[in-house]
Amino acid sequence: VAMKAEVARARYPAFFRDAARLEAGALELQSYDTHVVKGLLQTEAYMRSLLSMRRPLLDETTIEQRVAARQARQELFAKWPSPLCAFVMEEAVLRRRLGGTHVLREQLEEILRIGQMRNVEIQVMPLDRVDNAGVDGGFTLFTGKDGAQVGYLEVQGRSMLITEREEVRSLAARYGIIRAQALTPPESKNLIEKLLGEL
Repeated sequence: VAMKAEVARARYPAFFRDAARLEAGALELQSYDTHVVKGLLQTEAYMRSLLSMRRPLLDETTIEQRVAARQARQELFAKWPSPLCAFVMEEAVLRRRLGGTHVLREQLEEILRIGQMRNVEIQVMPLDRVDNAGVDGGFTLFTGKDGAQVGYLEVQGRSMLITEREEVRSLAARYGIIRAQALTPPESKNLIEKLLGEL
């Protein structure tokens, strides 16, 4: 029993294990994504497509383990009390046909489905914005039970937890501006439905 949490964490790549722990215990999760759909929102087909594109190539066993681990993370949406989740993603993320048109169609439908949950807000940063506070790239903010916020950055198989108070405050302020610049949740839903209609 004492090792259960450690065993669960071991299924994730080493660079993500600390973030997985924070994600599982978060009361609030806020993310901004610029390249691909957030793992928590991904369909199985989208996960497989992304993992199959990795270079150097991942073996099939590793792909299967990572798909299973990513799917297990999605149990977060069924928890009670449910964490408050805010996802902002660039419009380009929703236009990339990674894995093919059928994979993207299923992925957009899944985003719409999850966006209907009471504890989830999904927003899109449109391509035509002339000012975007997120130009430095994607990040995630976790707020724990103690109210403390931690930032998380990930790129090229590397990750960094941001715990220094001023840096976290700066990330939180930036996230607020990003949300204000993005489409509202209803506008975002309309855009995703429009993109679905174009596939």
